[in-house]
Amino acid sequence: MIEFIFELLGEFLLQVIVEAFIEIGFHSFAEPLRRPPNPWLAAIALILLGAILGGLSLLVFPNNLVPQAWRVFNLIATPIAVGAAMTIIGAWRASSGQSLLRIDRFSYGYLFALSIALVRFNFAV
Repeated sequence: MIEFIFELLGEFLLQVIVEAFIEIGFHSFAEPLRRPPNPWLAAIALILLGAILGGLSLLVFPNNLVPQAWRVFNLIATPIAVGAAMTIIGAWRASSGQSLLRIDRFSYGYLFALSIALVRFNFAV
């Protein structure tokens, strides 16, 4: 009988805890829509997203696309070029009257591309 009560109580607590986490998740996704996100939090999110996408790119392209002699140069130059390209896209969006995203700035585009490049540099064959 006591075992049955513990099972019911455990099931109840499990459902309450899971539902609380889901509720917190929904509020955390809705909150950035109400106020501008913290720039540091946005940078960390872009770094994590870049690292995830870098890892996913290894599933499609497991081999290094750049010769061994050029890998360090690629690690330095490609994120700078991507940051510059994102700045150009941001300027084009601004001139078209579109709203700018954080990634439309050099620093955020650079961080995003650098995290992809670092994952590929370390893990590509």
